[in-house]
Amino acid sequence: MPFDILIIGAGPAGLCFARSMSGCGLRIGILERQAAPTLAEPADDGREIAITHHSQRLLRELGLWTRLRAEDIGTLRDAKVIDGNDHDGLLFHHDEAGTNQLGWLVSNHAIRSAAYAEASTQADIELMTGTGVAALHTDADGAAVHLDNGNVLHAGLVIAADSRFSEARRAMGITADMHDFGKTMLVLRMQHDAPHAQTAWEWFGTGQTLALLPLHDPHTSSVVLTLHPARMRELLALDDAALGIAMAERFQQRLCAMRVAGPRCAYPLVGVYARRFTAERFALIGDAAVGMHPVTAHGFNFGLLGQDTLARELRAALRGDQPCWGDAPLRRYARRHRLATRPLYLATQMLAGLYTDDRGPVRVLRKLALRSGARFGPFRRLVMSGLVGERGGVPLPLRILHGRA
Repeated sequence: MPFDILIIGAGPAGLCFARSMSGCGLRIGILERQAAPTLAEPADDGREIAITHHSQRLLRELGLWTRLRAEDIGTLRDAKVIDGNDHDGLLFHHDEAGTNQLGWLVSNHAIRSAAYAEASTQADIELMTGTGVAALHTDADGAAVHLDNGNVLHAGLVIAADSRFSEARRAMGITADMHDFGKTMLVLRMQHDAPHAQTAWEWFGTGQTLALLPLHDPHTSSVVLTLHPARMRELLALDDAALGIAMAERFQQRLCAMRVAGPRCAYPLVGVYARRFTAERFALIGDAAVGMHPVTAHGFNFGLLGQDTLARELRAALRGDQPCWGDAPLRRYARRHRLATRPLYLATQMLAGLYTDDRGPVRVLRKLALRSGARFGPFRRLVMSGLVGERGGVPLPLRILHGRA
């Protein structure tokens, strides 16, 4: 029996989309190369995901939030932007947004585990693990997905959620704009003597970018460091004790002594934006559609937003007695998701360049912008409303630089 919807990729975007479509009277399948035990208990990949208020509501609606443990959730109360050797930086306090916190920090592996557990409980979702896709073809009559074990699956609609280097996207002939930033990002959980005060830092230093993401424990944070690959290799060659000392120096001892408290996870920085989000009986979601630079922390939130947008369009088509694989709902999804993501994707590309440019005139411009933003109350309130808004907005440092919200 063919599937109504076949999803390639059992990451958070694919699993959440399956959960969003569950209960619509459809037969839903999910294909994933990894084995089921790996999906049920994913390895700690070091990443902490910044969750907006809108994303938190979606996670609650999907049943994921209640599956998270208290220790998996950190409170993002305030945010600070620091440029160069400035001591205080520009602080955005939650009170300015009229809320008790700006968002949450949740471990990526905890989200993945919760998404897998929730999807596994749905009778209309079939998870097929340990197998990959060898070939893919769609036409007016449906989709044929050839597996690497020799089997062929048929579906009315195929959804690709298989990473920013999506093989399914390539198989469908959809090109993507890719930008290699030429940097390596290290994500590392660390303990520190000074408390983080539930405040996230974005620190643009000379030759490096640092981020501090406050976790559940007041003396533990996720540290994100971006460096040239050669310098990163030198840093990763250190043992834990030496790495702790080196990271404390990079933070100018502002957190006092620092100690390694989690696995070292390094990733190349590559941004991806698909030139089309849909084709005949086919759609892209998650990083397969938009793979963001992490500086604005929008990647996961865009993935969650995109799957929700697509699910809403498909459910609306079904309520109107139209097939979910029709051209009209797919076109509406593509248009809405592009409007929601394209401006911020382009802004992030520019932001990553401007805030890692160590030339003197650019550094002066950044400092002037930060000082102006700190003194202008209405501007600060507009920025804060964007931080906690329902659908996101212009990334924080870019708002500051350009004096707009």
